[in-house]
Amino acid sequence: MTTHFFPDTTLLLGRSLRHITRSMDTIITTTIMPIAFLLLFVYVFGGAIDSGSDSYVQYLLPGILLITIASGISYTAFRLFLDMQSGIFERFQSMPIARSAVLWAHVLTSLVANLVSVVVVVLVALLMGFRSSAGIPAWLAVAGILMLFTLALTWIAVIPGLTAKSPDGASAFSYPLIFLPFISSAFVPTETMPGPLRAFAENQPVTAIIDTIRDLLTQQPVGSDIWIALAWCVGILVVAYLFAMSVYRRKIS
Repeated sequence: MTTHFFPDTTLLLGRSLRHITRSMDTIITTTIMPIAFLLLFVYVFGGAIDSGSDSYVQYLLPGILLITIASGISYTAFRLFLDMQSGIFERFQSMPIARSAVLWAHVLTSLVANLVSVVVVVLVALLMGFRSSAGIPAWLAVAGILMLFTLALTWIAVIPGLTAKSPDGASAFSYPLIFLPFISSAFVPTETMPGPLRAFAENQPVTAIIDTIRDLLTQQPVGSDIWIALAWCVGILVVAYLFAMSVYRRKIS
């Protein structure tokens, strides 16, 4: 990391954000699917699902927020792939800028874009009856966990963005991540699942994150779930970052 890392990253971040403002349909598209799930499960399936909550939208929202983020990060891989194919990376290498600033600009753009999408989904949930008596510290904790989760998934997205052979291949990696919340406590309590499926659901990272956010928003004791959620997020972030940087160095060497 050079002394120019922060100004270089800020400059390239502005470039990436301008791409988003010129194609707002991307954010709209990645937000539509989570909102559709929210509407579908609350108004179609909600009456038949016993979540143990007074309002199903209260129970459902944390899982939908993770689906929103998983949908949004596919755009990061797609934009990174286009930059690789256009030769912009080679041009940047000929300039006196920090090499890692190019990747960090894409990662921070993902953070901003996903924040916008999450806010939109929360606003829709409020219109559907979602209410939370959580205080500012709890909301800040939720925001921190969602940001950490976004960073972890975004660094995973960097890898296919650098290595994919086609635009579809760059963004297709997100499909399993979008599907993962369906085998978790996002839609129904894990106690209702059969043995092997329940074991997987209770021990995969998404469940701990969802349960922590749900407890924070409903002012329930979070217990050990918050530490498990943070451990998963940090562990995935570190591994994905190291692997992505290794791939990036090979690409530009």
